Amino acid sequence: MLLKLYEKNPDQKVVQKVVDLLRVGGVIIYPTDTVYGMGCDITKARAVERVARIKGIKPEKARFPFICSDLSHLSDFARHVDNNTFKLMKSSLPGPYTFILNASNQVPKSISQNRKTVGIRIPDNNIILEIVRRLGNPILTTSLKKDDEILEYPTDPELIYEEYRDFVDAVIDGGYGGIVPSTVIDCSGDEPEVIREGLGELDY
Repeated sequence: MLLKLYEKNPDQKVVQKVVDLLRVGGVIIYPTDTVYGMGCDITKARAVERVARIKGIKPEKARFPFICSDLSHLSDFARHVDNNTFKLMKSSLPGPYTFILNASNQVPKSISQNRKTVGIRIPDNNIILEIVRRLGNPILTTSLKKDDEILEYPTDPELIYEEYRDFVDAVIDGGYGGIVPSTVIDCSGDEPEVIREGLGELDY
């Protein structure tokens, strides 16, 4: 289904409908502050596998980050976040960044695949943040663009719906999306390192 939500005042009935889908293992497509993303509740292993299949990735090789609503649960999913890293994240988020952190044991195995790091996003987009807040769990996130595609990121939610309607449970129309992904900063080592230049510009 194609669902319309406005960032300034998301319709709570529609938000709840999306949350209900996620709670039963649904897969959704949604707007962020960068490109449109696809995701599911990180606690639903079969849904995580489904996202990997849609992306054409073997589940055991997927390295999906996830979206949190704020930094309050950071210690649940990341370990040894030093003061400098926390300050950097606090000053940058919500925003177009993905932070790679050392993963805690509480990250579901379907996400971590026994890897030692995890990517965390808090997009500056009230639609997806409201959904995550209402859900109570982070949601997996991955861009719609396949790694081997040269085409730009899809931006028109109606065209996205036409392409993915048979693969996902809902597409959220939050207006046109962007074409530049998030900046990825690896904070798992001694010093932060930008490993992908994206929309966010970082001073540290």
